[in-house]
Amino acid sequence: MEAIAWQNLPGVYTYPAYCQMIDALLEQGKTTGHNHSPAMLHYTELNVARMRRLDKTTKLTAASLATVKAIDRPQTWLTITEAWCGDAAQIIPVIELLAAANPLLTHRLILRDEHLDIMDVFLTNGISRAIPITIFLDTETNAVLGSWGPRPAELQAEVQATQVAALTAPTPAAREAMVELSKINTQKWYVHDKGVAIQQEMLEALLGGV
Repeated sequence: MEAIAWQNLPGVYTYPAYCQMIDALLEQGKTTGHNHSPAMLHYTELNVARMRRLDKTTKLTAASLATVKAIDRPQTWLTITEAWCGDAAQIIPVIELLAAANPLLTHRLILRDEHLDIMDVFLTNGISRAIPITIFLDTETNAVLGSWGPRPAELQAEVQATQVAALTAPTPAAREAMVELSKINTQKWYVHDKGVAIQQEMLEALLGGV
C-alpha cells in the first residue's frame, strides 16, 4: 500500500474521541469489535484505567523530545487499534504524547476490524493481525513512510516465545495458563519500561523509513 487517504475513511478518531467512544460503548455493555463477552468488557475496562493513568504519568525522554521536534514536514500517524487490546492501551498514550510535541504531527486512530483491508497490509510476520500498528503518512501526499508495532522488540520476542511454547502445552488448561501468565508479564514489562522503548523504537522506525 503506497498511500492511504485516511481523510476519506469512515470511523477515524482523535485520541479524545476514541476514549469517549469507548466510554460510551462500556455504558451500553459493549466494547469495540463483535465480541462483547464479560472477558472482553473486563479487558476494556482495565485498558480505560491504564490509558487514564498513562495520560497523567507518561514522560518523554530528552532524546525523544528532541527527535520529534526536529521533524520538519507534516505527518499523520494512523494507529490501528481496538479497545480490548492491552498493548494498545499501553502504547497509544505514548504515541499521542509524541505527536503532541510537534504541531506538524497529527495522530488519528482507526479500529482494526472495521479496516481489515488496511490491517492486512501491515500483518506481523506476514500472518498476524496484531495491534496496535502505527502507520506513518506524509500529510500532503498520504504516502506511507513506514510503520511500527505491535510492541517493542524485546517484549515481542518474549510474547512470541510464549506463543510457541503454548503450542506444545500438554493440556488446554496448561496452554491457557501460559497465555494468561504472559498477559500479566506483558503488563509488568510495560510498567517497568515506562514508555521508553516505545518512544525509541517508534522514532527509529519512522526515521528509518523517511
